[in-house]
Amino acid sequence: MHYLDILKEAVLELSFSKPLREGLTHLLEHVAKKMGYRHMSLAIFDPISQMIEFTIYSGYAKVPQKTYAPGEGIIGQVVKEKKPIIVPVMGDEPRFLNLAFNRDIQDLKRLSFIAVPVLLKNNDGLAEIFGVLTADIPRRSLEILKEQSEFLELLAIIIARHTSYLQDELTKKHFLPEFGKGDESEVQKEKIVFFSKAMSKIMTQISQVAPSKATVLLRGESGTGKELIAEAIHKRSKVKDGPLIKLNCAALPADLIESELFGHEKGAFTGAIHTKKGKFELAHKGTLFLDEIAELSLEAQAKLLRAIQEGEIQRVGGEKVIQVDVRIVCATHQPLEKLIQEKKFREDLYFRINVFPVYIPALRERRDDILPLAEYFLDYYANEYNKKIKRISTPAIDLLVQYHWPGNVRELKNCMERAVLICNEEVIRTYHLPPTLQTAESSATDIQLPFAEAVAKFEQEILIEALKKAKGNMLQVARELKASYRVINYKIKKYNINPKKFVR
Repeated sequence: MHYLDILKEAVLELSFSKPLREGLTHLLEHVAKKMGYRHMSLAIFDPISQMIEFTIYSGYAKVPQKTYAPGEGIIGQVVKEKKPIIVPVMGDEPRFLNLAFNRDIQDLKRLSFIAVPVLLKNNDGLAEIFGVLTADIPRRSLEILKEQSEFLELLAIIIARHTSYLQDELTKKHFLPEFGKGDESEVQKEKIVFFSKAMSKIMTQISQVAPSKATVLLRGESGTGKELIAEAIHKRSKVKDGPLIKLNCAALPADLIESELFGHEKGAFTGAIHTKKGKFELAHKGTLFLDEIAELSLEAQAKLLRAIQEGEIQRVGGEKVIQVDVRIVCATHQPLEKLIQEKKFREDLYFRINVFPVYIPALRERRDDILPLAEYFLDYYANEYNKKIKRISTPAIDLLVQYHWPGNVRELKNCMERAVLICNEEVIRTYHLPPTLQTAESSATDIQLPFAEAVAKFEQEILIEALKKAKGNMLQVARELKASYRVINYKIKKYNINPKKFVR
């Protein structure tokens, strides 16, 4: 069979296969059979752990025993160089380590090996690697192996987008809630839930910067989760066993900020009846998170700059110099560059804290995260308030996704808590959501619905939910809703609902 015919079949195989892993496994099996390959595998590069894991494989009798690092073995070399590698004879190539599948001596003598990178261009137009596609091939001439390599490169292009989804799955494992382990409520509070590519990139950035001592500046609107990101950085840092001390610079009057940051001596000012350690001292050998740093006075900014640069502080009213070793993470929702122009923020402090900036997009800019977050908060609050709520209705999901979320994740969290509190059913419906979500802006209507139209929409919602539950069986819907089949049939035709859409 011609290579192009096999590629066409591969596209069709992938298009109609539903579960991603199952579809890719079936694809490799199909290609290996048509091309006469002994084995095939798809290894995924995890940008957070910096390891390469064999995720999909076909034809191997053994489960993979090894993960590779970039530059290690043939697989690692392909990730590092982003170029295909052809091995005419496995046993003759020193770089072929044979640690993952542990092939026997006979296979090493009679098999060739090809590994090609699975690449996609990022927003900057640069090739980003997601994995490595490999094939064990009965020994062939170098000319034929080059043809096979070109074929595998085309196949890698076809599966690149699907491979990126598998990489996202690996990335999420480092941050998603670990339900069922220990105190579930505590576990949930400490984890980050995300699904979007934008947040996946941020998680990768966090894992890159966390082990260093670099100062991190978190930027983004209020409610986007900057404090949670700061916690994630601390937990993955070299000072994770030290304290994580937080200070909201906007929550205190300007005359108390310095005392909070650097501490004060007894009698330093009216009311200072005891000596007090500041946040810098408390965060020694740990991390200090300064939220809303733009709210600091210029005088406090100058002292903060000195503390960061010199690693030393002086308490208010004291003369003793105290050495501190602190990792700094800052956050702000304000445009610091504009504040610098207005002489409200020190430029030298800006450059000192802006070593590694991380921009956290607003929730409306990563709508793929809305539903996973809503379901996450639903599970959390249903558990906390001891309610048996199983899911969110489709119309309610539509409202959640359409809404612009000016308060971001914090607003969504409050919204779901309210919905759980007032819900006495097993499903969150539109009328359980706050009125703000049901305005013209959120529901895409220019005026309030007349009573008859509102009732009609409610009927449609109930019918659709019942059809989903009954998998399109109208008799079962009639029994579920305690109505006659004739009435149900009439309503379904009236609202132009197709029951076949719900048959599974």
